[in-house]
Amino acid sequence: MGDPWVIDNSHIMIRLLLAVLLGGLIGFERERSNHAAGLRTHILVCLGSSLIMMLSIYGFAAFVREPSVRIDPARLATAVITGVGFLGAGTILFTGKSITGLTTAASIWVVAAIGLGTGAGFYFASVASTVLVLLTLWTLNKLEQRYLRGQKPHQITLYGLSSPGLLDQVSTFLEQEEIKVKKVSVKEHDNIPFRELHPEGRNVEVSLEVLARPGFDPLRISAALRQWEDISAVIVE
Repeated sequence: MGDPWVIDNSHIMIRLLLAVLLGGLIGFERERSNHAAGLRTHILVCLGSSLIMMLSIYGFAAFVREPSVRIDPARLATAVITGVGFLGAGTILFTGKSITGLTTAASIWVVAAIGLGTGAGFYFASVASTVLVLLTLWTLNKLEQRYLRGQKPHQITLYGLSSPGLLDQVSTFLEQEEIKVKKVSVKEHDNIPFRELHPEGRNVEVSLEVLARPGFDPLRISAALRQWEDISAVIVE
């Protein structure tokens, strides 16, 4: 490979296979965590980026010595970095309570950069970047879960019989469970689910937006609230 504008088939295959391997390692971690963009997505992004990088460098070698022709090996690489942002944006979800998918979007962007690196023959940097990404995703995720993970938003909806002390009872229960209430909505009306369980009294729907610490168990909370005499149904999200 004395000519910087020429690459043989063996080196092309090495770069493509390395892109598949490095992208697959990061994609495997995302797949294990049940994220929207997993193994196949990361492999395809890294492989495609590598191919585009090689195309940008070597695909137009025939025109290098043509007069008035200027070859810029980075011209397609910039388009990859811009275009992959749209793919990453598709993994970001706003559920109404929180935003998810930011880390996966960032991993797709990094995988595209790793693919460009392998396509350009920048092997050491590509492998080192993959190792650092995996350390970031695995190690820091464990540290976040153990030390840094703060309270997460949840939605609790109660259906039952309206009674004077219901809200106080709910407040006391949530305080004992170390659950912080951010917003409360109370609606009293007749057209409410499970009204047949309390046909004589005034039915109420209590919606609470809360913050809970790691270890929040929706099943246990639901079971505890469902045992109350005035509660006919519980929804915990």
